[in-house]
Amino acid sequence: MSTTNPESGPLITALRDVLVGALTDIGQRFSALLTDLVPHDALVVFTRECTGRPRKVAGDATVVNRVTIAELDRVRGELTAGQIRRGPAVIGGRTREVCAILDRTDTLLVLVPRGSWPTTQRFELVRALFTVVATGIQLQVQGASPAYLAESRAASTERARTVAELTEAHAVTLETILATLRSRDLDDSRARTTARETATSALIGLRSAVDRHRDFAEEAMTTAFARMHGELRGLVRHRALTLEMVEPSAAGRGMPGEVAHAARAVARGAVLALAEQRGVTRIRVAWHCDGENLHIDIRDDGDGELDAAELGRQLRDRVETLGGGLESESTTGWGCRVAARLPLDLSVPSPGGPALDALAELGPREVEVLEHLVAGRRNRAIAERLGVSESTVKFHVASVLRKLGAGSRGEAAAIGAEAGIKAAV
Repeated sequence: MSTTNPESGPLITALRDVLVGALTDIGQRFSALLTDLVPHDALVVFTRECTGRPRKVAGDATVVNRVTIAELDRVRGELTAGQIRRGPAVIGGRTREVCAILDRTDTLLVLVPRGSWPTTQRFELVRALFTVVATGIQLQVQGASPAYLAESRAASTERARTVAELTEAHAVTLETILATLRSRDLDDSRARTTARETATSALIGLRSAVDRHRDFAEEAMTTAFARMHGELRGLVRHRALTLEMVEPSAAGRGMPGEVAHAARAVARGAVLALAEQRGVTRIRVAWHCDGENLHIDIRDDGDGELDAAELGRQLRDRVETLGGGLESESTTGWGCRVAARLPLDLSVPSPGGPALDALAELGPREVEVLEHLVAGRRNRAIAERLGVSESTVKFHVASVLRKLGAGSRGEAAAIGAEAGIKAAV
């Protein structure tokens, strides 16, 4: 397929295919799209929106497996939004010729070229394509689907384990220092110098690793709440509606990135649903931290006409994927209320265990189909409920089985139930 013509229909179709599928593999899909347009040995997409895996990579393992967050931060810091920069940069531990593009979403694209550089026009097209991809990533993260949250949580757990291993390694270094100080083979001056240099290097490395982990894994609760407030203001600015925002204590602890994404998504979904009711003039959104959980409380001043059970079904998967709980209720004459609890610690047991990793491979429609499989429905019944053809359902079921590694519909349903997927009502 030729991708040199920006007007070509196949290019737009291929771009759509890049956006569809697991977020973890979007770098590989984008790399395949660009391979004829800009031949390259490696591709890295870097975004702080993805708290679990901020790097989406494809290509030469000697490059993409060695590229660090610090390297990408330096490249990003040298660019302004929309800028294309070609030239040398330290990527993967050494200086290479690269093309770097920073999107206005603060998402960075780095390409390591194969051979000579293409024309400027080609790079302008790459920038346009990357704008769509970067926006797609942002929307997927903001949507906080159960699949994304599951993958992000697994990645955060992996990072926390890595930090723990680094801490243990540096503890060994401290023991080495003590052994050096006690050595009879060194005089006092030489021993102190050796110990001081070793300790300084170890502490710098440990602090850098921990700081990077915290930067990606945690978000201040007040910052997350302020971001949510800004998003909600934009959603209701054209409505005759008052938002009453009760923010958490400034002294509260940080929260994992995936919890922040889930909390904002739950708030957006609930506020939009409540605002659609007739007669609602005020919606109250409150966050509270008890030290172990984030509690979200959203209520309106309407007549309680909303189908609270349906709203709860729409929001519950995100909360339960992270090991939390959600309640929704409507009381005639008193209004509607949505209350959610999200655990803040990765150590808090969450449903699913290893099954969450398999769940992360599913797209939104596939998750819907899996919910119906958990409910024990056949293809015809699923098609009627989703408003699609039976052949479309058959296609999605086959995809679900393949991605989950299941040999039957029953096995897929069992995996889904293990991962916290609730039966569709």
